[in-house]
Amino acid sequence: MTRMGITRGVAGTTFAAALLLSAASHAEGLKIGALMPMTGGLQAYGESSFNGVKLAIEEINNAGGVNGEAVTYIVGDTQTSPQPGVDAAQKLVSIDKVNAIVGALSSGVTIPVASTVTSSAGVPQISSASTSPEITGLADNDFLFRTVPTDAVQGVALAQVALQKKVATVAILYVNNDYGKGLAEAFSKNFATGGGKVLQSIAFEDKQASYRGELQKAAKGGAERLLLISYPEDGIPILKQSLEGGYFSKFIFTDGMKAPEIISSIGAQYLNGTFATAPQATGQGADLFKAAYEKQFGELPPKPFIDSAYDATIIAALAAVKAKRNDAKAIRDAIRDVSNPPGAQILPGEFAKAKKLLEDGQDIDYVGASGPQNFDKAGDVAGTYAHWEIQDGKIVTIKVFEPE
Repeated sequence: MTRMGITRGVAGTTFAAALLLSAASHAEGLKIGALMPMTGGLQAYGESSFNGVKLAIEEINNAGGVNGEAVTYIVGDTQTSPQPGVDAAQKLVSIDKVNAIVGALSSGVTIPVASTVTSSAGVPQISSASTSPEITGLADNDFLFRTVPTDAVQGVALAQVALQKKVATVAILYVNNDYGKGLAEAFSKNFATGGGKVLQSIAFEDKQASYRGELQKAAKGGAERLLLISYPEDGIPILKQSLEGGYFSKFIFTDGMKAPEIISSIGAQYLNGTFATAPQATGQGADLFKAAYEKQFGELPPKPFIDSAYDATIIAALAAVKAKRNDAKAIRDAIRDVSNPPGAQILPGEFAKAKKLLEDGQDIDYVGASGPQNFDKAGDVAGTYAHWEIQDGKIVTIKVFEPE
């Protein structure tokens, strides 16, 4: 199993060395586990989401760290698969002794991690990408939060876009996990309510050599478009086989397929006109995050979950400041205090300001890079969505909206 488990700093060689020394000398410093898909179906999002975590930790440490110590991070590779994800989370909790976990990205990993590791160990887990509706009612002892909205909402958003585009019939091909099933069901319900027809809804298992059998089933009935709910690792061969076999030539995507690598692998001429949805925010918070990201890493890629990974990391650190200690349960108990109103609004890049207010006994309301982070009783947040399309070989945001 491939894992990255080395505690590292974030802002240059000298600062990294200092951070490592600090971690070795002060075991009580806040430790955040980054549970990321560095390999597997969501690898295309692992590195970019991880950059969001690193940017947040750099900002935190530039503001003097948390509770008198630098914040460190340890990466666990989920391999976008449940058992490796659980193993990585168990190592983070039992061996590395992290105080909070950011991740996982896929619902199929987040759910078993929450059920078997973090909820029983009493470690807060803030997923930056897991959108399955099943998470809302999960028995997690209130240790699971997420900084992205549920797919129960994305199903509404995508159905609205499809109906606005005058699509009458759709076939669905979805990855057979919590993410795929939940989003397929939510879309189907809302598309039908609006007058559309789902002619076929077919599940597929990941990492297959061929998907032609599933594509053949999906094509029965002659639907106008294929709604592909997948990740790039499987999505790319599915698209190639669909085009080669003449099953579908027009597509609808979701957030799991918002990656430039897909366009370069398939060819813009085959994907131009494809439309989709993905969680996305607008406004001052999003603009501040974009500027900070580009200063540190260069151009912000058109991928989801980078901003929400940044938010999850900032929230964990602010909760530790609020709690005045790095105890995992105390962090959990303070998450809503720093994220929900009332309080002084805190934007991306304002960790130092937030830290001072909290240390002075003031209330804060963190308004994140990915939008307001007002957690309800289930640990869910509301959100807005981008209607995005592939135009001239590029991912283009058409509009950002709140589903009706």
